[in-house]
Amino acid sequence: MDDKGRESGHLMLITPDRVFYAGLVGRPRERCQGAFNVYVALKGSLWLTTSDGGERYGELLVVPPNFRHTIASDHRSAISVLIEPESLRPGALDDLTSRLTGPEQDAFISRIRAAYDMLRNRRSGEDITSTRLDAMCFGEALPRRELDSRVTRAIAQIGRFSGEPVTAASCAAEAGLSSSRFLHLFKEETGIAFRSFRAWKRARHLLHFANQDINLAHLAQDIGYPDSTHFSHSIRRFYGLKPRAIFSGSRDLAIYRSEDATLS
Repeated sequence: MDDKGRESGHLMLITPDRVFYAGLVGRPRERCQGAFNVYVALKGSLWLTTSDGGERYGELLVVPPNFRHTIASDHRSAISVLIEPESLRPGALDDLTSRLTGPEQDAFISRIRAAYDMLRNRRSGEDITSTRLDAMCFGEALPRRELDSRVTRAIAQIGRFSGEPVTAASCAAEAGLSSSRFLHLFKEETGIAFRSFRAWKRARHLLHFANQDINLAHLAQDIGYPDSTHFSHSIRRFYGLKPRAIFSGSRDLAIYRSEDATLS
């Protein structure tokens, strides 16, 4: 682990379609992330409050994508494993939820905590792919979704975060389709509307820079936000925290990236 995370034990591994985070939970505010989220307590238990008024308490809690919720911890820190829903075969997240919340739950808690210990002690330069992270956390590689090549190219465009922001029109032109046909294809293939997908990926890309001393206004512009107000509102909606609070709480966070994380 690098110097930033050595003493705190706080770390984040980012792959194209997974994030493994172990660090501060922050003040409990409502968030709504575009990924499937598995929360595991490092110590004690977690409180989950959902937008429909539901409450759960336990060592492992699961939240589906695009679901408003608040998470709080008995301990200052917790583990969060994010899985991008478009990366998995339809129905795979439902199957995983059943396993995570069923009789195997204690085994998954132990496995995910062990994955954290492995990541803390990883060898420098060791690349951990999404497939390997799945095996560490869930005991096997999760079943991948095969996407239409035109949608795959559009996702790659969105993930470059350079130059002009990617639009549905530019992706449609690349795919040789009308905008309406492309938007239909994208939603059909991924299960997610194009604009919602792009908004989440933009906010997710922020994680790559979370422990850096960086000008937030410049970062917002670099990753495609039209202005600082839009940037702040979007990040707070997804993470329940303002950008400045995320960066302030991540100063001792070690961040690792898979070799192909630039595709995320």
